[in-house]
Amino acid sequence: MPTYPTFEYGKPRFDQNTFFGRFRHFLDVIDPRTLFVTEERLRESVDLLESFKHGRLPPGVTSAQLWQAHKIKQAIIHPDTGDKIPMPFRMSGFIPFGTPVVVGLLLPNQTLFSTVFWQWLNQSHNACVNYSNRNASKPTDMSKFFQGYMGAVTSAVSIAVALRVAIQKADRFSPTTRRMVQRFIPFPAVASANVCNVVLMRHSELSEGINVLDDKGNVVGTSKMAAKRALFETALTRVVLPMPILLLPPIVMAMLERLPVLRSRPGLLLPVHSLVCLAAFSLALPLAISLFPQMSQIHASRLEPEIAMATRCEILTYNKGL
Repeated sequence: MPTYPTFEYGKPRFDQNTFFGRFRHFLDVIDPRTLFVTEERLRESVDLLESFKHGRLPPGVTSAQLWQAHKIKQAIIHPDTGDKIPMPFRMSGFIPFGTPVVVGLLLPNQTLFSTVFWQWLNQSHNACVNYSNRNASKPTDMSKFFQGYMGAVTSAVSIAVALRVAIQKADRFSPTTRRMVQRFIPFPAVASANVCNVVLMRHSELSEGINVLDDKGNVVGTSKMAAKRALFETALTRVVLPMPILLLPPIVMAMLERLPVLRSRPGLLLPVHSLVCLAAFSLALPLAISLFPQMSQIHASRLEPEIAMATRCEILTYNKGL
């Protein structure tokens, strides 16, 4: 069988122990070009990877072709179920399908109805993405999914509406200041809802624990301490993710709206606003999910005593999840 030193079946292409390696990996994962892959191209990619796995590669296949096939498969096929992930809910579709929602969240002069609608749509989209990309190695408890979804929607809408009402009643704000402050309301609403979603959907991990592995990939035990850390890392990622998306566009748009060209042509405001949101979204997503490795490491001494005593490895790993 031909050897391909730069390709390892089933493993990421870039080093996951460094932020830059994880960043490059997730740029591949969210690449929207994979949304346009045809059924035939997908089938060819899957067949090529299977041929490599069983040592039956056709002559002339390069490592670049293998990595491209791997990229296509991981973008479209769920690793546990083997089924195609619906296009709007793939990680590669998160930015193109999520950007219109972000634009809606950041529209100026929101009414009460529009505030509720866009917060609901945002959390609905997030919930569908989370479910479609879930760990499906075990049966999914739909009651936990529904509980997380309802908690996220309720917290997002409640905080957004409460802040909106409070700002409207704040007499010390001038109309211009009030309008500017209202643009930042989506961030605390979305950030708190994201944390609520993670905690509600994964709270059972805190009581049941998650698997920790040794350096050979063997399960050493089930740790509540590792679960606590995994949940914290995931929640922190969910807080960081909307920061550039929901904080940068209002600042940039406040400056751009002063330009004569946009003052004289108000019809350009929405397209420019959309482009600014798209740029912020494209940068924020890979940065946020690259903060921590999916397979995180923890010193055995920081886990339960019985787990530390069950292995000679000082450093253990656990799957943080996305």
